[in-house]
Amino acid sequence: TPHHYILANTPQLINELTNKLVTEKEICFDTETTGIDANDAELVGLSFSVKKGEAYYVPCPADRDECIKLLSNFKSLFDDVTKTWIGQNVKYDLLMLKWYGFELAGNTFDTMLAHYVIEPDGKRSMDALSEKYLGYATVHIDELIGKKGKNQGSMRDVEVEKIKDYAAEDADITMQLQHVFLPQLKEKEVEKVFYEVENPLVKVLTNMEFEGIRIDEQFLNDYSKELEREAKTAEESVYKQAGVRFNLASPKQLGEVLFDKLQLDPKAKKTKTGQYATGEDVLLKLAAQNKIVDDILAFREYTKLKSTYVDALPLMINKKTGRVHTSYAQAVAVTGRLSSNNPNLQNIPIRTDRGREIRKAFIPRDKDYVLVSADYSQIELRIVAAISGDVNMCEAFTTGKDIHTATAAKVFNVDESAVTKEMRYKAKSVNFGIIYGQGAFGLAENLGIPRAEAKEIIDNYKKQFPNIQKYMDDTINFCKENGYVETLMGRKRWLKDINSANFTVRGFAERNAINSPIQGTAADMIKLAMIKIDKAFTENNLNTLIDEEGNKYHNDVEDFYDINFERNVAPVIKKIQNNINGKVPFKKISIDEYTELLKFTILNEVRTPASFSKTNNGLAKGVQAAWMIDFYLKNKHLNTNIHFGMRNNNTNIHTILNKITDMIKMCVDLKLRILYHKEPDEYFLLPDKGVVIQASGFKFAAQDLQLYFPISNNIVLLFERV
Repeated sequence: TPHHYILANTPQLINELTNKLVTEKEICFDTETTGIDANDAELVGLSFSVKKGEAYYVPCPADRDECIKLLSNFKSLFDDVTKTWIGQNVKYDLLMLKWYGFELAGNTFDTMLAHYVIEPDGKRSMDALSEKYLGYATVHIDELIGKKGKNQGSMRDVEVEKIKDYAAEDADITMQLQHVFLPQLKEKEVEKVFYEVENPLVKVLTNMEFEGIRIDEQFLNDYSKELEREAKTAEESVYKQAGVRFNLASPKQLGEVLFDKLQLDPKAKKTKTGQYATGEDVLLKLAAQNKIVDDILAFREYTKLKSTYVDALPLMINKKTGRVHTSYAQAVAVTGRLSSNNPNLQNIPIRTDRGREIRKAFIPRDKDYVLVSADYSQIELRIVAAISGDVNMCEAFTTGKDIHTATAAKVFNVDESAVTKEMRYKAKSVNFGIIYGQGAFGLAENLGIPRAEAKEIIDNYKKQFPNIQKYMDDTINFCKENGYVETLMGRKRWLKDINSANFTVRGFAERNAINSPIQGTAADMIKLAMIKIDKAFTENNLNTLIDEEGNKYHNDVEDFYDINFERNVAPVIKKIQNNINGKVPFKKISIDEYTELLKFTILNEVRTPASFSKTNNGLAKGVQAAWMIDFYLKNKHLNTNIHFGMRNNNTNIHTILNKITDMIKMCVDLKLRILYHKEPDEYFLLPDKGVVIQASGFKFAAQDLQLYFPISNNIVLLFERV
C-alpha cells in the first residue's frame, strides 16, 4: 500500500509537525515504549497521523529530562480541549504521557472500544482489525524485537528507520480504522453507549490505574505465616482422620482416599480420565456429614488465599510508587463488564472470614486519605424489575422491602411476617436463578430439593411475577427476529445461535439473550456512575479516585472514616444515583438524608445487626427503642446520656433502630458523643454552643465540631467530637 512515513528527529522537523497538527481537529496518536506495562515502561517515540497513507514518527531520548523537554514541544497541542485524539487502546498512551507529566485535555476516540461496541465477540488487536477491515497485513512487533519471552528485545535497541515505519504505520492504520468504524457506530445504533459510556470512561480508568493503591505489606507477611500454620493444622487433621499420609494437593490421591478407602460416597462420580471428581461442589455436599471434608476444604482455602493473594500482592508493588497498579480492561467481557488484571482487584475474596481478612491489607496512602465504598445493591434484580415492568417486584423495591422476603411471601402465599429463613433462601435462589434462565433442574440442584418441588416454586413465581416471564419470552422472540439483544443504553450483544436447530446450542443462546440486557445494563450503570462521580469530584476539587464499583478500592469503610467525609464527599456521591432515565426502581432518598454513612451505599439499604435480631421483635415504643440504644452504647464502653424523641409510636422501630445502630457504630469508632435529639423541620438550640441549627437542612454550627444527621422522619441525632 503506498504510504509516506516521515521521521521528525530535528527541532526544525518537529516544529513543522506541530505547526501542521495545530490546524487539525482530529489527530491519530500512538506511543512506542520499552514494555507493555505503562507503569514501568519508558517512552521510545511518538507517532502522529492526520491523513490516510501519511504519518510522522518522533523518537524520544532515553534520558527522562531530555524526553520531557522534547514532549514540551507538543504541550500546547496536548492542552487543546478542541482536539480529538484517536488511538488504539488509547488508555495505554494516556498513561505513558501521564508518567511524564503530560495529559490530553481534549476528547479521545478509541478504535478498540469502537469495535468493542460494534462487535463485542470479535478479536481486537490492531493487526487483526487491519486485516479484517482494511485487507492490509501490518508489520508485526515480533519482526522488530522477537517473540515474547525472556529473549525478547526492547524497542530502544531497534534502529530508528525500522521503528519509524512500524510506529508510523500504527498511527496511519488506526486513523483508517476510525474512518471505517464511524459509520458502523451509527449503522449498528451503538453511538450512545460508545460516546456516553465507553469513551468517557477511558480517562477515569487512566487516572485510577495511575493512582494505584497502597497495601500493608507487613500485614500480608504476618497473615501469610498465620495461613501457613492453619493450613498445616488442617492438613495434619486430614491425615489423622484418613489414617494415611498422601499428597493432599493431588485430586487423584484425594479421590482414592475419600471414596475407595473411606467410602464416603458409594455413588461417587468419576471424571472422563477415570479418577474421582473432587471439586468444591462435590466436597461441599459431603462436608456436613464428614469432618475430614471440612478440613480438606479449609486446607484448600488457606493455601489458595496464601499463594494467590497474600504472597502474590507484595510482589506486585511498583518500585517507583510503592503502590499496586492494576490494569482495567474495557473491551473483554461481552456484557460490558470491566475486568482487572495484574492484580485482579475485582476478585479479592469476601465470602469467608479468612478471605475478607485480605481486604484489610488495602489501606489509604496516609492519614489524610480515606477509603470509601459505594455500590449498587441487588442491581440486577432492580434492572429485571425495571425492564419487565413487573408491578409486584417494582413495588417491593420502591417501598424499600427486602426483595427476597417479599418474593417468598408471594411464592409461598404467606404474609411477609410469616416468611421463614428457608422460604427466603429458596426465593432468593429463584430471584437470582431466573435472570440466568435457570429451570427446575438447576434450582433443584442448587437447593437440594426434588425437581417437582423446584418446578412448583418456579411456577408459583411466574404466576406472582407474570411480567418477568413475559420479559423472558419477549426478549427471546426479539432476539430470534433481530439477531441481538440490547441494554437500556443500547449496548448490543449479537447471538448467532439463537435460531440453531441444536436444542443445547439454542438453549445457551436463549439464556444469554435473557441475561445479557440485565448484566449489560448493570455494567453501563456502574460505568456511568464512575464517570459522573469522577466529574463531580473534579468540579468540587476533591482529591479522590474511584474504582469500577464506585469505590476508592473496596474495603471496610468504618476503618477509614473521616469527619470531613460527610461534609465534602457524601453530598457529591448522594447526588449521583444514576438510574438510567429513571427506569430502575430505587427507594427515593433526599440529598440530606444521611442514614447510611457507615456502610454508605447509594441505595440506602439497611441490614439488621445480628445482635439485635431477637430483641427487635418485641420493640414497639419510643422508650424501648431508647433503652436499646443505651444498651448498645454501654457495650461499647461509651458513656453518654441519650434523649430520644418520636413523632408517633406507630413508626417501624425495627427499621429506625437499624439506622440508628449504624450511626452509633460510627459514633463509637470516631469517638463522638451524642449531644441532642429533636424532631426535624424545626429550629433548635445547641445546649452549650448557643447556635441555631435548621434540622431539615444540612447546616453546621462550628463546622469542625458538629455533625447533624436526620435518621428518619421522626428522629435526628447530633454528634460532637470528644
